[in-house]
Amino acid sequence: MNSPILTHSATHTGREVPEDTVDSLLSKMTLEEKIGQLQQVDASADPFPDDLIDGVRTGRIGSVINLAQTDACNRIQRVAVEESRLGIPLLMGRDVIHGFRTIFPIPLGQAAAWNPDLVREAARIAAVEARSQGVHWTFAPMIDISRDPRWGRIAESFGEDPYLTGLLGSAMVEGFQTDDLSGHGAILACAKHFVGYGASESGRDYSATNIPANELRNIYLEPFRRVVEAGAATLMTSFSDIDGVPATANGALLNGVLRSDWAFDGLVVSDWNAINELIVHGLCEDGRSAAAEAALAGVDMEMAGDAYARHLAGLIEDGVLSISLIDSMVARVLRLKQQLGLFERPYTDAAGFDPLVSDRALKVAYESAVESLVLLKNAGAVLPLREAQLGSIAVIGPLADAPHEQMGTWVFDGQKSDSVTPLQALRQQCSGKIQVNYAPGLETSRSRTHDLFGAAETAVLKSDVALVFLGEESILSGEAHSRADIRLPGAQSELLARIKALGKPVVTVVLAGRPLVISENLPNTDALLYAWHPGTMGGPAITAVLFGKEAPRGKLPVTFPKSVGQIPIYYNHKNTGRPPNASEMILIDDIEVGALQTSLGMSAFYLDDGFEPLFPFGFGLSYGHCELEDLELSQPEIGQGEQLKIRVSARNTGGRTGFETVQLYIRDITGSLTRPVKELKAFKRLSLEPGRCEVVEFELGAADLSFYRRDGSFGPEPGRFCLWVSTSSEGLQAEFSLGA
Repeated sequence: MNSPILTHSATHTGREVPEDTVDSLLSKMTLEEKIGQLQQVDASADPFPDDLIDGVRTGRIGSVINLAQTDACNRIQRVAVEESRLGIPLLMGRDVIHGFRTIFPIPLGQAAAWNPDLVREAARIAAVEARSQGVHWTFAPMIDISRDPRWGRIAESFGEDPYLTGLLGSAMVEGFQTDDLSGHGAILACAKHFVGYGASESGRDYSATNIPANELRNIYLEPFRRVVEAGAATLMTSFSDIDGVPATANGALLNGVLRSDWAFDGLVVSDWNAINELIVHGLCEDGRSAAAEAALAGVDMEMAGDAYARHLAGLIEDGVLSISLIDSMVARVLRLKQQLGLFERPYTDAAGFDPLVSDRALKVAYESAVESLVLLKNAGAVLPLREAQLGSIAVIGPLADAPHEQMGTWVFDGQKSDSVTPLQALRQQCSGKIQVNYAPGLETSRSRTHDLFGAAETAVLKSDVALVFLGEESILSGEAHSRADIRLPGAQSELLARIKALGKPVVTVVLAGRPLVISENLPNTDALLYAWHPGTMGGPAITAVLFGKEAPRGKLPVTFPKSVGQIPIYYNHKNTGRPPNASEMILIDDIEVGALQTSLGMSAFYLDDGFEPLFPFGFGLSYGHCELEDLELSQPEIGQGEQLKIRVSARNTGGRTGFETVQLYIRDITGSLTRPVKELKAFKRLSLEPGRCEVVEFELGAADLSFYRRDGSFGPEPGRFCLWVSTSSEGLQAEFSLGA
């Protein structure tokens, strides 16, 4: 693929590595030892098998994965450092996705906070906890743009927007790595999956991705560009193919865009056994050709496969690969080990770290969970609950007391014994004041039997309000856990309908790894709080918001569809030649029987579900009510070197303190390529006391209006622009122009 040379260059954290150190090692290494540095093997079995120990001792393994316990890490590291010929330490990898022992909300939940500082702080805590147990390298952040909630790995993403994803992904990188990789508790970040994995067809994991060049450059690559600028030390390739070429063999992307255009000088690792899977894709005939394709494309290290180990030496001997290429790959591995300080300090002393699940870690986990909660409905201001007006509450639902499930997907080292569930937190909150009547109603989120409904109804009838905790278990999202039907599983919808029919106020809390289709459930609840999978401190966070000790402040990082049939649905879509128009829309029930076929006056909508989502990107209520007014632009036109200043007043017209995220969107009305109807460009988070008004200011320049243009170059185009300032992806509108 042709792409422009960008003007920036990547900067990486850690000490500068003397090249003579790396060169000296390379000069002493045998070819077998060099190839060994490019191998990452699974070390989850303990006691370690003989072939693993032998591989480390003979220098045929450079990195291990799935090992995260101080004694075990030191034990295998000692073999590498004290028993191998050159004493090169191992690089220990582990999936630390949204926490290590202290579990934070799933990344999609963290994205709902729209708070990069909090993402950075959570990653810092996760890194310190992981490093204390011998981990050097995590495979996060996942910055795949995710427009299909059927895809299980949307839980690991930051949602559908390139700007927000790039900002939060960069914050996570900074939290993991700090500004010095040799410093206390720093670990390597690994931005994944390069690139386009989130566009898997039909939301089926590992499926093909068909992404036009314009979308690839301007949407899917953009977060990676930002994260490379932030100094991500490593990247991981995607499993999927892109226009027929699997990412693990895609030299145009790896050597072209990543290394040449963006000047990335870090390490590229394959996903699990992805090099051998080039054969299954149908790109390669055998492991030899797969190893050649991956190495030539720019993959430095093979994760959990044997293609490099079996074939690189023969490929060099036959002249297919050069020894200089192998030396460059190995040098990247050695530099990272040097930057981490592993040559000087290969072993981990857990005593030098704070204990796991520290008070500070729990505080940040609580704050992260609070800020991730999104209030989607609050009819009659049923929330916050008023303690003085309640004698009893019913706590209903299979996820009210499910400590494992609230942690979410991709949790290897978290323990459910650390989790504080909503039921536990509510009982503590209500102790001595309010009676708590608990009945799960269903054994699990997938249960279909109604056997426990009666007990749940009894609990509600003797209570003043029903708090119903529904959603999906953690195993129903994540890698290889896509769902075609993303409504509430099991008999949960029936349970909610039965509870609502009893006539008591109903508050529903949804714990899930994705946006669920909840259209049928909204009429059966007075308030709805979306909690994602909120992690270790989910229960106290939810309870604090329900009782008004904290105000909800989350905003959706992804669009909620009305039905599965609307998918993919996302805010930054194209306008089309016949954009949808509510005034022209005809719904299926309005069509006359026997009507003649016509397309006159029609536009891009569904007869049965219209075109609008259930909830738009950026939406989220609070207990205050923020109104935006007096939108002002500093000038109607700016030049290429000028900044447009935008001012708007935000006023809390409600009776309680409210939190608001004021969002700035633009649209390039006419371009050499058709542009999205809206693009997020900035946002600011506010806390407003009742009656308070605050002026919010933004600035936009030509750089903020840039995109990859029709000729492949990167930059802005003169012309007219629409601008919105809003509390979701809809709001106050103005226009301005960019001059030539």
